[in-house]
Amino acid sequence: MTIRTISIEKIHRNPRQPREYFDPAALQELADSISRFGLMQPIEVRRDAEVGGYEIVAGERRWRAHQLAELTHITCIITDDDMTTLERFKRSVAENLNRADMTPVEEAKAFRRILDEQDGAEPGDVAKEFGKSVQYVNLRLALLNLTEEVQKQVNAGHIGTQAAVQIAALTPGNQTAVLKKWASGAFAGDNELVHFAYALRLQQDQVVAMIVEDMTPEQREERQHERAATRSKLDAIERVRGLLEELTKTDPTKLAIALEGEIGARLDQLDRVAEAVQKARFNLRQAKAHAEAREIAVNSEAEAGPSVLGDAPAAAAEHADEAEQSAAEAVPAAEPEVVPA
Repeated sequence: MTIRTISIEKIHRNPRQPREYFDPAALQELADSISRFGLMQPIEVRRDAEVGGYEIVAGERRWRAHQLAELTHITCIITDDDMTTLERFKRSVAENLNRADMTPVEEAKAFRRILDEQDGAEPGDVAKEFGKSVQYVNLRLALLNLTEEVQKQVNAGHIGTQAAVQIAALTPGNQTAVLKKWASGAFAGDNELVHFAYALRLQQDQVVAMIVEDMTPEQREERQHERAATRSKLDAIERVRGLLEELTKTDPTKLAIALEGEIGARLDQLDRVAEAVQKARFNLRQAKAHAEAREIAVNSEAEAGPSVLGDAPAAAAEHADEAEQSAAEAVPAAEPEVVPA
């Protein structure tokens, strides 16, 4: 191993490097830091007998930052290794995974390459090698079914992994429809997008409910009865809301006298009501997602065409900094657990 300062022009990236996306803002921050304080850790390179010069083994981000800072030389550790191309690739994947430097889509492509190039490799082998669960590897591989435009938003961190997994199960046409809706700012965050994509997947994978015109008289009557009963329940809830508002306006001292000896029990009662309201609200939000998803499932059979987004969707960018929801919050109860990113 030798440490030398080498001209930037003599160094080239590894074309089989697992990382493809480098955040421009973060790269500029690193370039500014290097310009001010210098390079804290040398990059690692190897002599490239085929192309000439040196190929980066580790540190492409630092190398890119040097170029951005218009520096002409960089400190390198020159290694002589006898590893195969696949072994070097796996080492690079491991380093980036440990630093969480790879996007979910990059991880998926890396896992796929290893499965394709390593004889007899299975997802379980990849999971064991990189300290991940088999479910984690399989869910990453599912992201390869995303259209290029959705992958771009996932790489940029605008769409979280949980939502991406759900979107990946959709047809290209439905993925495009979801992306258009997302870009318009229709979802408050990734959690809503997860539920919508999941609802659309259910609509896509099952026979759409019968159209009213195709129903028998008995079926029409049953549906009408269900509608009337459901609306009646919601109307009753509205009346209860009026009673609760009256309660909020009552003087607490009078409440204490009126409910003497049972205030604790009545608080428990209201807690149960609040919990039921929360569950009912969640269910109605799910119903809304299914209703909107049904419209897309019926009307968006066209395959993905030209770009449906600008360079940076303004409405969606508002949520780019939101923390990704946990699997328990983001995925409907009927859906298998999704491994966090």
